[in-house]
Amino acid sequence: MENLKLAELALEQGKGILRLAPTWVPRSFCVPGRRIKLHPDDYYVLGGERGGIDERWLSSTTPAMNGPLTGENEGLSPVVFSDGGEEKQILLKDVISTLKGKIIGDRLWNEHGAWPMYSKFFDNMGPLPHHVHHNDEKAALIGQFGKPEAYYFPPQLNNHGGDFPYTFIGICPGTTREQIKECLLNFTKGDNKITNYSQAFRLEPGTGWDVPPGLLHAPGSLCTYEPQKASDVFAMYQSLVNEAIIPEVLLWNGTPKESIGDYDALLDVIDWDLNVDTHLMQNRFMAPIPVKPEAEMNADGYSEKWICYKSAAFSAKELTVLPGKTVTIKDSAAYGMIMMQGRGKMGVWEIETPSSIRYGQLTNDEFFITEKAAIEGVTITNMSTTDPIVMLKHFGPENPDLAL
Repeated sequence: MENLKLAELALEQGKGILRLAPTWVPRSFCVPGRRIKLHPDDYYVLGGERGGIDERWLSSTTPAMNGPLTGENEGLSPVVFSDGGEEKQILLKDVISTLKGKIIGDRLWNEHGAWPMYSKFFDNMGPLPHHVHHNDEKAALIGQFGKPEAYYFPPQLNNHGGDFPYTFIGICPGTTREQIKECLLNFTKGDNKITNYSQAFRLEPGTGWDVPPGLLHAPGSLCTYEPQKASDVFAMYQSLVNEAIIPEVLLWNGTPKESIGDYDALLDVIDWDLNVDTHLMQNRFMAPIPVKPEAEMNADGYSEKWICYKSAAFSAKELTVLPGKTVTIKDSAAYGMIMMQGRGKMGVWEIETPSSIRYGQLTNDEFFITEKAAIEGVTITNMSTTDPIVMLKHFGPENPDLAL
């Protein structure tokens, strides 16, 4: 009953738009790229053993899987609201499980019984190891969901490209299963050289990539916006990256206990046809696509583009509201959003883009829009005469508006 009262209070205060607090996530095997606006003193605020904070999770009801040192509610987005003049928080996960279709819509609630995606900023100074996310069948063996994901590289967070702004993706056509198996067998012998059998693409701000489950990929060092299915399942298949050794435990990270040591089980996680696709860039690269003719949108004071659109599990848009304009934007589904640039008002909320955030500090840059509010239309006013408002919007599965 307490959760019901608090959830309804938060929903009523925001008139269908929930204010979210920042959710920071460390990774022990990563070096922060320092582009996600966290204060310079706070990237290692959780201690050296936890590693640096190089991720901010957005609209997340998915717990982070960071091993035995994982903090309570790590990865879960809190909703911020006032109660009797006091600022309080309740997890977005609890708001959705309590109010169900009132938040995410009956379509998603009836099919998934939860918010089935989240997004994040991933911000690493160097490249990540070549790794893979499991499909639903393989992830179910360890009690998780499979994980398709996508990348978009926001220009606002990429004033520099980091150490290696290129992404290895897939397996070169002609490579054999035995060659990849040999790399996996050599995981503990230094550099297993698995990227010898891959190809790398230069990463360009303002574009993105689609990464289905089973596709090997080694993300480059651009700061990345990553919509994805609600899962944190992965396995690292590269043993040495950027002169850092990857612990063997991460090779077997998504493997059920009874299959640890079975290298054929690791190979079976790879979707071979997807990896050796001779039209890999054509099929996986994503350039932005306007949702309507640009001239028509600009005349109404805004521009909106699809930025992630090749997966049925989620989608994402970039919305720009021109300086001094007020617009009402309608969508057919619930979504989370994060401010990238500008300041103004959205519904009853002030919205702004902070340049530096202390760990634990509240912000006015992240919100969750209920399905009802999205359908009725969200009114946004840009209070600046010079600076556009730019926001990224992440949606759940089977977006009714996505018909490309």
